[in-house]
Amino acid sequence: MKNLKKILSATLTLAMTAALFTGCSGTGSASSSASSAAASKATDFPTKQISLIVPYSAGGASDTVARIYASQLQQVLGKPVIVTNKTGASGAVGLEYVKNSKADGYTIAYMPVESTMLKALGFTTLSTDDFKFVARAMTIPAAITVRSDSKWKTLQDFVDYAKAHPGEIKVGNSGTGSIWQIAAASIEQKTGCKFTHVPFDGAAPAVAALLGKNIDATAVSPSEVQSSVDSGELKILAVIGDERSSIYPDIKTAKEQGIDVSVQGWGGFAVPKDTPQEIVDVLEKASKTAINSDDVKKLLSQKGYNFAYMNGSDMDTEAKKELADYSALIPQLGIVKQ
Repeated sequence: MKNLKKILSATLTLAMTAALFTGCSGTGSASSSASSAAASKATDFPTKQISLIVPYSAGGASDTVARIYASQLQQVLGKPVIVTNKTGASGAVGLEYVKNSKADGYTIAYMPVESTMLKALGFTTLSTDDFKFVARAMTIPAAITVRSDSKWKTLQDFVDYAKAHPGEIKVGNSGTGSIWQIAAASIEQKTGCKFTHVPFDGAAPAVAALLGKNIDATAVSPSEVQSSVDSGELKILAVIGDERSSIYPDIKTAKEQGIDVSVQGWGGFAVPKDTPQEIVDVLEKASKTAINSDDVKKLLSQKGYNFAYMNGSDMDTEAKKELADYSALIPQLGIVKQ
């Protein structure tokens, strides 16, 4: 009898152990299946149309780069990438829209260098810390441009007049706190002259205002005045960069003309910071292919932009540095929200 009890007890213990093991295995399988399903869902991205938000008006450098990127990205991903311009507050309106969008990878922001400045300017509380970059595409210098019939023949003529007539020269830019206003303000800081800064929602309307004689000059990129320079209506006094423009190699930089100022913009692409890393990885890989395509490189060269691909994680690091730098510089330049 004792032996029978021992046998029954041992059998029961083995049965309970087996049941417990089976239960654990079932739970593990369910958990594994759920994880696999989640991973599969992320790697299936995208399954629908993607929206690319440009925070400036159509026709400027940001819009031009965004549209060629979108055309290449949709070829890589196999889904439509639709560009929408949402302007206002030097880019803050469009970037706020993306920041507040669902973090699922289907809303991408064109990120200009101004995204590192907006918080310091008081336009918004957002900064590049609210996004994850997927890539940078290019860099681009500033240029001081006037009408061809202007009295100013050189940058020094322009600066000397501004010194003698403080505030008389009206210089248009792509928005208060834009990198192009920073360029003009940096000339003021370096030389002691004084301009009246006139902000627009993008470079294109600033150039139109110059052609219409509503302002006296623009501080935008060489590419954004290219058609009017080529037609003879406008002329560039100086490129505000470390090197001459590839589209206008005969035009001297400000440094070559004795004014030690260099300001450049850049353009990249980012998603809301809470976007799952698996989706960010898909967009980063696709963006690398898109930006390195022959079509994108050709457009950048034709427009005088510098091809400057950078991956998302490296761009996140670069943006943090510039965020700190501009947070210190902007108060020194006296640029304020208007």
